[in-house]
Amino acid sequence: MPQFLYIARSPDGKRNQGSIDADNLTSAMEILSSRNLSVIKLDEKDITFDFINPFIERFNFSVERMKTRIPLSTLVFFTRQISTMFSSGLTIEKSLHFLALEEKNKKFKRVIDDIENNVKRGLLFSDALSRHPGVFSNLYISLVKAGEVSGKLYETLDELAIYLETVNDTQRKVTSAMYYPVFIIGFLFVMLLVTFTWLIPRFSQVYDALGSELPYYTVLLVNIGEWFQHNILFIFILTAIIMISLWFVSLTDVGALMKDKLILKLPIFGKIIEQNIYSKFSKTFGILIGSGVQVLATMKLLSKVVDNRAYELAINEASHEIENGLNISNALKDTNRFPPIMIQLLNTGEETGEIDNLALKAAEFYTKQVNATIDRLTSIIEPALVVIVGGVIAAIVVVTYLPIFHFGEAIGN
Repeated sequence: MPQFLYIARSPDGKRNQGSIDADNLTSAMEILSSRNLSVIKLDEKDITFDFINPFIERFNFSVERMKTRIPLSTLVFFTRQISTMFSSGLTIEKSLHFLALEEKNKKFKRVIDDIENNVKRGLLFSDALSRHPGVFSNLYISLVKAGEVSGKLYETLDELAIYLETVNDTQRKVTSAMYYPVFIIGFLFVMLLVTFTWLIPRFSQVYDALGSELPYYTVLLVNIGEWFQHNILFIFILTAIIMISLWFVSLTDVGALMKDKLILKLPIFGKIIEQNIYSKFSKTFGILIGSGVQVLATMKLLSKVVDNRAYELAINEASHEIENGLNISNALKDTNRFPPIMIQLLNTGEETGEIDNLALKAAEFYTKQVNATIDRLTSIIEPALVVIVGGVIAAIVVVTYLPIFHFGEAIGN
């Protein structure tokens, strides 16, 4: 029996949402009417499992981004320059021409040349940008289009440049906070690899020559070292297969959701990433609404901007709620994903008509939170990692040299 998803209101005005089993749409309507519910939306549940198309779409987009990967700092400079040139009275076509002449990045130079040629052929600037999805995001293209429609392209480009500068600054701080622990963990991994594949086997030969009984932990370390030495190729191949498999899985809807939920649960870093999502969401929301983009179109773009499948689904859920008459703040609140401070600010903005400005205030708040967390993390994580790495290396050295204390007995034998 088909299943139908419904959104309805009870006689007292309370919102109801759920699913029912019925033979057809008419029967589903009759069932809901018999429960004294006023139907707002009723759709048959889609039971198809289309995971191939999303996978192919994400795979192609990932390949495209890798082929045309442009540093965010380069895109920030491009946006700032074209905004300045356009405001000075130059046309978009001439601005692009001058920027292409000065561009040092060969890949981006080809992109600018192509955009310039398309603009010369009569395409709008936004349409020319849309031909390079690996370089310019949906948000970037939509803001430029909104500026073209409103006749305020200079203001929009200037706002976009400020936004990208903020995002670049935040990303740089988040990345710099992760560089040190990644470097230390990588250094530890290399040390362990050298120890088990080269150092331990050398000590093993010395132990065998002495012929004395070795301590338990030294024997265990020697066995692990020999196993590593004999299976090093297998380990690298298996690691590569696992990494590639995980990447392919992350391109599916379920895999992306699992990966992003796991990232959000990481100690310390998960909190930083979550606050960064709040900052990007609020900043983008404020800019889009302030530029005159409709709420539903804004929500659709936001679902791609957050770059997290869990929040993407939450924003899509909120979009459906808004489409069915719920206000923005309550729709976001019902997802249980967004913090009370943001919800309260957006609610106040809806009541005062200043929702775009208050969304930007929320973005400033969460940007400061990210920066403060990163500063605290940097001051704590460096000594903690030094202690951990030192402890691991010290343990290996002690276990490796433990038999030296028995050398006198071994030599006597």
